[in-house]
Amino acid sequence: MAKTGVLDSDAVVMMKVTELKKELERLVKAIVIDEEDFCKEEVFDRGIETMLALKDWKFKKSLKFPQHFRCPISNELMRDPVILATGQTYERQFIQAWLDAGFRTCPQTQQVLSHTNLIPNNLVQDMISQWCKDRGIELPKPVQSTHDQCITKGEKECFDSLIKKVVSPSLPEQKLAAKELRSLTKRMPSFRTLFGENRDAIPKLLRPLSMCRADFHPDLQEDLITTVLNLSILDENKKLVAETSEAIPLLIESLRTGTIETRTNAAAALFTLSALDSNKSIIGLAGALKPLIDLLEEGHQLAMKDAASAIFNLCILHENKARAVRDGAVKVIMQKIKDRVHVDELLAILAILSGHQKAVEEMSELGAVSCLLSIIRENTCGRSKENSIAILYSISYNDRSKLREIREEENVNGTISQLTQNGTSRARRKANGILERLNRTAVPTHTA
Repeated sequence: MAKTGVLDSDAVVMMKVTELKKELERLVKAIVIDEEDFCKEEVFDRGIETMLALKDWKFKKSLKFPQHFRCPISNELMRDPVILATGQTYERQFIQAWLDAGFRTCPQTQQVLSHTNLIPNNLVQDMISQWCKDRGIELPKPVQSTHDQCITKGEKECFDSLIKKVVSPSLPEQKLAAKELRSLTKRMPSFRTLFGENRDAIPKLLRPLSMCRADFHPDLQEDLITTVLNLSILDENKKLVAETSEAIPLLIESLRTGTIETRTNAAAALFTLSALDSNKSIIGLAGALKPLIDLLEEGHQLAMKDAASAIFNLCILHENKARAVRDGAVKVIMQKIKDRVHVDELLAILAILSGHQKAVEEMSELGAVSCLLSIIRENTCGRSKENSIAILYSISYNDRSKLREIREEENVNGTISQLTQNGTSRARRKANGILERLNRTAVPTHTA
């Protein structure tokens, strides 16, 4: 049981902190051993991001939240608050476990229950969500270690019944089961866990999409793909989903077809799954980058951010950078940035791709220098300025012809010099590197 006033259970926090420490240790070793400068730069950046994440998780451990946001049984922050017959509010999984154990009284008041129905407390859930949002933190995921003991017999029977119906020869029965599974995997962590415990459940879930053309039944496709997204939220399911032979190809197909919500959720699922390095390789090899780039280019507001997030995650893996460049990522991203669409997110992708020679050449040809300099002048986001100068740094070292354009800008506006004073530590380092290169390549002035 978590301590009073702790945002997440100590076990979950410590597990995440340990994971981040191991990742940081691996990156430090890579920095010491690696002799290629451009690779070192990328590893340094990932190391900084890992350290910031580690700091954030340590901060969460000490963050306090209101007493009435905690479940009276677990003493933890409620993720799915429900109202018992007596009017008391509990976390669903813990009060459900209490009822499944045969108790018919309220744990707090000891009153005998007139019924055992659990009603969602949307008001408290909205208050908790707003409280977390105001403090810039995400609502924590349900505690994984409690899932097994909170899966009820009724839930297992319901799960088995729905899986049978989703592979039924009756299309109406398939659709009803798919819609119910979409809803349950969104609301109830136990149903996400049940998929992980039944190895044949995911192939069965996807069978209707493998057996018919999705554009004949876009509502069925949308419900099934969204269910895959819901399953992927659970860390234990990420590897299982990606290694299910049908899953990634069907997600990629769904990026091209179906409703815009289907395409958006397919992109979101690929983003979530790509949190694992092994999955990045599987997804990249399967050909996901081209349809993700196409979805980004189309410009649907609902879909662009998820597509960009998935591309960013995938391109952390070096071999996926080459695939993204081959599939036209640089041209699409540069045009979006010039149109000032999702600039912050797309600059982060370009910064990753700037470690690839062909990507840098394309950026130069597409007028990246003037575009990036204008962003440094106009944009107020420190991270965007940092990524812009990092890309310029790569361009200046790969294309000497662009130094004249950078020098002219510097003589007129002093953009890079200003960044050495007010940029982030990485931005200052890159800006100073460019200025040093400008000084070394300056044409000497001759006097009579």
